[in-house]
Amino acid sequence: MKSGSCGRVFFGASAVYFSVIALLWHDSASWQNLYHIWSLPLGSIVGECMMVAQIAGGVGVQFPRTERPASMVLCGVYLCFSLACIPDILAAANVYDKYGGSFFVFLSMFFGAVALLASTETDEGRGVLLAGVARLGLGLCASSFALGQGLLPGETARAVPKWIPPGQMFWAVATTAAFTLAAAAMLVHLHTRLAIRLMTLMVGLFGLLVWAPQLIGSPKAHFLWSELAETFLVTGAGWVVSELRFL
Repeated sequence: MKSGSCGRVFFGASAVYFSVIALLWHDSASWQNLYHIWSLPLGSIVGECMMVAQIAGGVGVQFPRTERPASMVLCGVYLCFSLACIPDILAAANVYDKYGGSFFVFLSMFFGAVALLASTETDEGRGVLLAGVARLGLGLCASSFALGQGLLPGETARAVPKWIPPGQMFWAVATTAAFTLAAAAMLVHLHTRLAIRLMTLMVGLFGLLVWAPQLIGSPKAHFLWSELAETFLVTGAGWVVSELRFL
């Protein structure tokens, strides 16, 4: 099973981008939820090793010979990233974190890596199984994205640039509905490829229209660099899943 090259390239490049800024800036604005790793024994070393592993994985998936082991590396890295978000869920500082928050953001990256692994599988049965796991997992993550926006409509609306017609609340509701429909399509396996592609496009546009302009205006804000990187990684994850031969 082979995935198209565009999703793989974008996903891998986004992984490298995220790691580079994390290694450049050792602060909570850059690492966000992953900053919990630093509280572990030898946490700084563990965190930097994981970021280096992410770079190796992001570069490795660009080449057919190393794509499979690199995909395994990324699976391990993103699973660890997801687990690092659990303290925020337990603390439940706000309703977004209470229902998963960034846990599902990183989990979507994990399922993107699973999709890459599925694309390199020589046994068709195992490849189909892994593709199914990637589809269902991404659907679960999309459900969380819809729930998060539905619980925080005001915050979602304020994230929408005011210059985009017909209004901020319109797009908050529309994107929440889009995440809900995409999640349903993936979970019940109906028009799955189209749903994933449209969701991927929506997330990618969010990065370009929301985070990129803010980053241009405030290039010293490490949080914006991190948000753009995470948005592109989620975009890449969806892109990779949408390119799988069997969904």
